[in-house]
Amino acid sequence: MIVEQLSLVDFRNYAVADVTLGPGPNVFIGRNGQGKTNLAEAMAFFATLGSHRVSSDGPMVRDGADAAIVRARLAHGERRVLLEVQLNRQGSNKARVNGAPVKTSELPRYAQVVLFAPEDLQIVRGDPSARRRFADQLLVQRAPRMSAVLSDYDRVLKQRTALLKSARARGIRGEALSTLDVWDDKLVALGTQVIQARLTLADELSTPLTQAYTAIAGADHEPRLEWALSVRGGDPEEGAAETDAVTPGALEDLFRSALATRRSAELDRGLTLVGPHRDDLLLRVRGLPVKGYASHGESWSVALGLRLAAAELLRADSRLGDPVLILDDVFAELDSDRRARLADLVADYEQVVVTAAVEQDVPAGLRARVVRVEAGRILEAADA
Repeated sequence: MIVEQLSLVDFRNYAVADVTLGPGPNVFIGRNGQGKTNLAEAMAFFATLGSHRVSSDGPMVRDGADAAIVRARLAHGERRVLLEVQLNRQGSNKARVNGAPVKTSELPRYAQVVLFAPEDLQIVRGDPSARRRFADQLLVQRAPRMSAVLSDYDRVLKQRTALLKSARARGIRGEALSTLDVWDDKLVALGTQVIQARLTLADELSTPLTQAYTAIAGADHEPRLEWALSVRGGDPEEGAAETDAVTPGALEDLFRSALATRRSAELDRGLTLVGPHRDDLLLRVRGLPVKGYASHGESWSVALGLRLAAAELLRADSRLGDPVLILDDVFAELDSDRRARLADLVADYEQVVVTAAVEQDVPAGLRARVVRVEAGRILEAADA
């Protein structure tokens, strides 16, 4: 897949912008704060339906405007698809495919993008929510139906937790809260699907993560990833994980048993303490947790390795061709050896988009086409 044209209206610091991209590497150069990352964010939105920098859509709308519009013309081989999304400061967003209205949730079916940015260091160093978000976004990209499963799980979780808080406030205990059983059934049914999908994903990421990490770091530090599951007593704070395979039926039984065991504690705290929203994806190198033990270079290599492994999975099972690979302000954080290895690793993707403040930070092999960005303006592209 290739993004051939990107058009913006009232998006971030762009009043109006149009940029043409080509196959192979495309490099956006500009000082910090000029709008390079905004271009990457706009392209990635079609694939993830969100921003890698903020949790809501409002900040992506230019100050003083009520809505932003992002259009992208994509090439899937000989086929062309025009995607458009209107991001509203208030109310639901709107989307079109080739001019026809569609649900916004349909957009990832047409666009596959993998974006790596400095914020991704939080995947390996931040709290568990960052790792869950990484996994869930990739699940949706590979199987869009998972978006509905995850949304339904979040809805049931909020309703069940609201019931627990209400019961705590009214002093209701134990068996007196019979309506909780109904929400338990829904939580288990949806949560089991999420857990099983995440376990399968971790298994499939294992080999490409090892290959990508070794290629970037220049050494095999045995990167590993596994889930600490709250239904099995795994405690993310303690770094405990259960690695034995488990069937969906057994998962359901574990889930129900864990809910029964923790019910008293849940009523005391007014919180749902068991389920995929409490799980953590544990990452290790050299047998030690990345968080707290890995060096800066190792942490960057793991974070990059995860994104590149995700790109390889999408590449392997997609009918759209390669995902567009975006490297946002990455090379400045890497030493010269890692820069060269990363450039070699991504060179054969159909399209690579790179942003950088300093052109010389980007290996020469990726500087085939350079676009200057200045204060929300796209300057003329130049072929290196």
